[in-house]
Amino acid sequence: MQESIAATMERFNRGLVLVITGDGKGKTTSCLGQALRSIGHGNKVLIIQFMKGEKYGEIMAIEKYLSEKLTTIQCGLASFVMKDNPAPLDVELAQEGLAIAKKAIASGEYQMVILDEINVAMDFGLVAVEDVVDMVKAKPPRMDLVLSGRYAPQEIMDLADMVSEIKEIKHHYHQGVTARAGIEH
Repeated sequence: MQESIAATMERFNRGLVLVITGDGKGKTTSCLGQALRSIGHGNKVLIIQFMKGEKYGEIMAIEKYLSEKLTTIQCGLASFVMKDNPAPLDVELAQEGLAIAKKAIASGEYQMVILDEINVAMDFGLVAVEDVVDMVKAKPPRMDLVLSGRYAPQEIMDLADMVSEIKEIKHHYHQGVTARAGIEH
């Protein structure tokens, strides 16, 4: 049976779920590239950064050059989260981020929503995998949704249309080079 033109267009124009995971550097950078592509086509994008509270270079650039089409919200502290013993505030901020994400996704205001480091937030138990799965399943049909961070759970990867794993081959940290403005933050 031949697919109708409308059905074909719907299939090709549907929103995608993208997962960017792995132990290599560049997951957030990849998300920012997706955001720029989307903005280039006139779309409005929201980035929610879980477990991040520092004003990194990308946040400064977005505020200076892209704030009309790209909104960023940080839902974390400027310190590391202890996996086996997260501070209550870390959990609270991640839960707030999840609530903001659910509301933004349901609003239809954005053509793309990026949940940066949400995979780590799930792995650390700051947000429940089931809650994120439900949110992904409830996204509007034409919205693109990007989930990043190490440790993407299998349930999320199973829902995704695309999963990319960034693998560390070599890192300057192992040569004694510490984090640097413009590279890590």
